Amino acid sequence: MTFLESACSGDVELFKIDDCETELAKELDHDGKGLAATVADVKDAKKRGSLFFAAGEGKFDLCKYLVEDLKIDVNERDKERETAARHGHTATVQYLIYKGADPAILSTSGAALHNAARNGHIELVELFLSMGVDIDLKSDVGTPLMWAVDHIQEGVVKALLEHHANAGANVNVKAGEGMWCGEITPLLVAARKGNAESVKCLLQAGADPNFTDQDGHMPIHLAARSDSRESVEALLAVTLETPGVREWTIVSPEAKKKAADAKAKGDEAFDRKDFAAARDAYTLAISSDPTDGTLFSNRSDCWFHLGQGESALTDAKACKKLGQDLAKAYYREGAAIRLLQACSPFLSWNQILPTYIPICSDILIFPSQRFEEAANAFYRGIQIDPNDELITALQYAC
Repeated sequence: MTFLESACSGDVELFKIDDCETELAKELDHDGKGLAATVADVKDAKKRGSLFFAAGEGKFDLCKYLVEDLKIDVNERDKERETAARHGHTATVQYLIYKGADPAILSTSGAALHNAARNGHIELVELFLSMGVDIDLKSDVGTPLMWAVDHIQEGVVKALLEHHANAGANVNVKAGEGMWCGEITPLLVAARKGNAESVKCLLQAGADPNFTDQDGHMPIHLAARSDSRESVEALLAVTLETPGVREWTIVSPEAKKKAADAKAKGDEAFDRKDFAAARDAYTLAISSDPTDGTLFSNRSDCWFHLGQGESALTDAKACKKLGQDLAKAYYREGAAIRLLQACSPFLSWNQILPTYIPICSDILIFPSQRFEEAANAFYRGIQIDPNDELITALQYAC
């Protein structure tokens, strides 16, 4: 048995003496520094000492021996700047704090309260709060409430909100730190996870249902994408309507079937270049299922071919708001903006977008300040999906 394995066992005597009755610490004390100094120096590859392992296994007696007899520093940090109190059980953590451990020390992944919230340790959460730890203590990825929501710890979410955690606290997440980028809130995360219970608790605590992420998605959009009907129902009554969608609705299976049938007819009409018939079919589909962004995208394409730039732009933005197939939505938006640049002797119709079939070769449009708007839309689309269609469109827009 190794020295640190002895710490995990929790047996104080075994910690001192192995099976062969050889003093482990004495064997490691090559410089004659004594038991206390030797124990303090023994670490694993992550620079975790005996107290980390004893606390992590909930070995109260050994923690007491290490702290009181060997004077191990209760705030000693490992390679990730974590302390023993961050991973202990309720009894050992309470003891370590009593002996001076600081539960608010931030490591590279939050403080002890964040860890307890993430792992659903309600007793530890209550303990930290009773000892005055800031309930909204911030880390690189948010407050303890954000951690609890992200890991679907509903009991901790309720406990934190009962202690008046800030339900609207947001955090700015840098690119590359998980799936999020930009400002997010606990409600956005709960909706994305499809966690209806947390969504309802956060709304009751005053969370803003209309706060959008960097792509313009509101919580209700994310809840719909997660197929959480209960979350959508909770958000429905408190969310502002999306421009381009006449009213919010929860779509029944029957309505979805009707929308799918109408969409199929629209696709057939579009393939034979009957854009007016396709538009009407997609409109019928939207009336049955206004939550399907693809329908708005397809109708935007029809409007484009019919020369109706404003309608094409409205539907492109509606698709973007619904958060479905965003790369295509940005492409539709850019195409609609280019279409609105009409009436110039310098740019022919088939230069708007090379992939579109010219409607009338003698219709001409002129370049204007909206070129930049179109280029920005295409560029945003490329960031999501760098396909040839978007790249070519951006080249023509620049």
